[in-house]
Amino acid sequence: MKPYTRKASVLWLGTRQRGKGAISTPSAFLKKVPYASGSDLKQRGTNPPELIAAAHAGSFSMTLANELAEAGYSPRQIDTTATVTMEDIAAGWTMTQIHLDVIATVPKVAQCDFVDAALRAKANCPISRSLNANISMRAKLSPRGAAARFLPRGNSLTTALGILRKNGVKRNGAKN
Repeated sequence: MKPYTRKASVLWLGTRQRGKGAISTPSAFLKKVPYASGSDLKQRGTNPPELIAAAHAGSFSMTLANELAEAGYSPRQIDTTATVTMEDIAAGWTMTQIHLDVIATVPKVAQCDFVDAALRAKANCPISRSLNANISMRAKLSPRGAAARFLPRGNSLTTALGILRKNGVKRNGAKN
C-alpha cells in the first residue's frame, strides 16, 4: 500500500488555560468543532486527549479486526474504549497512560486465540506505536463470541479456566 497523509487544522485563541479553539478536517466531518484545554470540564466541545483516545480506540479496533481475520476468524463486533491519563509532570502536561478496554464478539474463537490477537493488535496498532505512554489493556470476549466447542468436556468452567491458566492466560483474559 502506498504511503498517505491526512491533515487537520486548528485555530486557537488565547492562553492554554483560558483559550479556546476550533478543529477542522478536509473531510468536513470536523468543521470548526470547538475544543479547549483537556482539564476544562465546563467547555463544550472536545480536547486533544479526547481526540487521541478516539483515534487510538478506532485504530486499535481496526488492527484487532485485521489480526483476527489473519488468524481465520470473522469478528462480529469490537467495542473499544481508550482512556487517556494526563499528568502535570516536571516537563509539563504529559500523556502518561492509555488504557484500552476491549469487548469483542467473535464466533468460534478460542479464548487463547483471542488474547493472542488482542496482544498482537496492541503491539501493531499504528497509534500505539506512535505514542510514548504506558498502554495497558483488558480484552474480553463477549459470551456470544466464546466457542463452546473449545471447552473441555468435564466438570465445568473451572476445568477450562485451569487449562487457560496453564497456557498463560489470566482470569481477566490477559496473557502472563
